[in-house]
Parts: sequence; C-alpha cells; structure tokens
Amino acid sequence: MSLKRRWDQQLLRAIYARPGRLRIALQYRGSVIPAIMPPVLLCAGVGLAISVLHAYIHPLNLPVLGSIIPTVVLGLLLVFRTNTAYERYWEGRKLWGMMVNTTRNLSRLMWVSIPAETETEHRAKIASLHLILAFAMATKQHLRQEHLDELTPFLTPAQVQALATIQNPPLRIAYWLEDYLHSQYRQGKLPLYQLTVLDEQLQVLVDVLGGSERILKTPIPLAYAIHLKQLLLLYCLLLPFQLVAQLGIFTGLVIGLIAFTLFGVEEIGLEIENPFGRDCNDLPLDAICDTMQQNMRDLIQAPSLPLATNLEMNLTPDDSPTMSAFDRLSTSNSGLKTS
Repeated sequence: MSLKRRWDQQLLRAIYARPGRLRIALQYRGSVIPAIMPPVLLCAGVGLAISVLHAYIHPLNLPVLGSIIPTVVLGLLLVFRTNTAYERYWEGRKLWGMMVNTTRNLSRLMWVSIPAETETEHRAKIASLHLILAFAMATKQHLRQEHLDELTPFLTPAQVQALATIQNPPLRIAYWLEDYLHSQYRQGKLPLYQLTVLDEQLQVLVDVLGGSERILKTPIPLAYAIHLKQLLLLYCLLLPFQLVAQLGIFTGLVIGLIAFTLFGVEEIGLEIENPFGRDCNDLPLDAICDTMQQNMRDLIQAPSLPLATNLEMNLTPDDSPTMSAFDRLSTSNSGLKTS
C-alpha cells in the first residue's frame, strides 16, 4: 500500500471517528443551507455579473456604496437577533427541565402519600399518575397545535373526548388532578400539609404551561425580522461594487461566501426562536416526554417494601430496633459535640 493511500485512509477514519469536528462541519441535515441557498445564489450571481461587466464593458468600482449600510450596525443587528432567539430557546429548555423535575416530584409524592387499600383505589392512583404524564404530553401537542392522539393510552375515552372540545387541554387535565387530590383530602386519606405541597407542585406545572405559551405567542416582531432581511439583502447586493476592483472575476465567489455567513446567522435565529416545533434545531420534546413516561413506568412497577423493612435496612448494628430516626439523629449529634 502506498504512503499516499495509507494517508487518505487515515484521514477518512479521522473524519468519521470524530463527529464533533470535521464531520459535523460537513453535515447537511440540521443545517440552514437549504433555507439560505436562494439568497446566497442570488448574491453570488449578482457579484459574478458585476465582475464580468467591470472587466469587459464598463468599470463599476464604487467604494462609496460601503457607507450606505455600515458593517458595525449590521453586525449589531445580527447579534441582537441571534441572542434574542437563543434566549427564547434556552428559556424553553429551562421550562421543560422544570416540567421533568416537577413531574417526578409530584408523581413520587402522590405514589407514597396517598394510601390505596383496595384494588379500585390502586387503579385510581395509577390513573392519577397517568394524568400527570398526560399533562406534559398535552402541553407538548398544545404548543405544536397538534391533535391529542398520544394521550389515548393514558386517558379514558370519555376524557379524550372531553379534551377534544376545549381550547386548552392541559388546563383541563390539571383540573382533574386537582379534583383527585381534594377528593383524597375530603376522604381523610391526605393530610392538609401534604395537600398543600402537592398543590404547589401542580401549580409549577401550570406555570410551565404558561411560560411556554408566552414564548410561543410572543414572537419577535415581524417588522424587525423583515427589516433585517432587507438590510442583509441590500448589503450583499451593494458589496460587489466595493470589491470588484480588488477581486476581479472572484467577486461572485467571495460575495457568495459573505452572503452564506450573514444569511446563515440570521436564519439560525429564525429557526430557534420557536423551540417547540419538530425541526432538527428545536427542543427534543418527544424524547423528554419519553423520559417522563419511562420514569413513571419505573415508579409504578417498582416493588414496595413494608415500612418496617425499610427501617431495618437503615439500621446499623449499634442501633436499637426501637430507636426512632429522630433519636438516632440526636444521639449522633451529641456524639459529634462530645468529640
């Protein structure tokens, strides 16, 4: 094997073995290339035409056009556009991280705090946990303005039919959860302080819904997006007149690269300003909901040990079987003070 062929194979292995470097730079899926290709080709074609006219027909070198749109002003507008869009994207991710944590806390507290002495009560408690999961999935589909097909395995047919006729399905599910918790309190199965804690967790879920709706229903003003797009296009169309004397026939290529950079940054901000869709650059809400579903399944299927068994597992050989956890804690603290 020749040295050149061995080097080519090592280079290919390096490219595909490190997806975070050169391979990701060559990746087409998930990039903004399809969206920005028309204006980039337009600007490159205009630059090529101006270079030909400048070389063979009439000089078109006009450096004065560079003062029409200052580069600094255009750069500040692009930075503001991208930062604003990323703030919306990151806020959406924080909200859904809060959704995951609150779902775990609420389901764990309900599973442990609410007693189920009969099979009917056990099934009702499982149905209430399914309501928590249905709330998250209904929020996802509500933000995407999709049908509630994914909720069928977790709700009764009557509940699915009721959700199909209202404007905000997650709020109705939160109402059902609240009604279940208060019914357990009225039956004496849930103390008031535990009901208060569970209500606070449920309120966090509703706050996540409201925060996500705020991001969705408050887009970046259309006039700002239109004006920025117009400035970018005008800047790239005037740029060949400033560079044609220095670049000559390569003016179209350089203008195409500059347009690719500017329009690419602007398109990234446009894609991530609504993070709840199904595009490659949106939040992975389906994967997040799958994680919550798996956590819920693990909680329901986990074998429960009697309270005495759990206490015995935490006892050390020196502990008395009748000693309470508070007494053990007090004893250990006094030992620390003595030492």
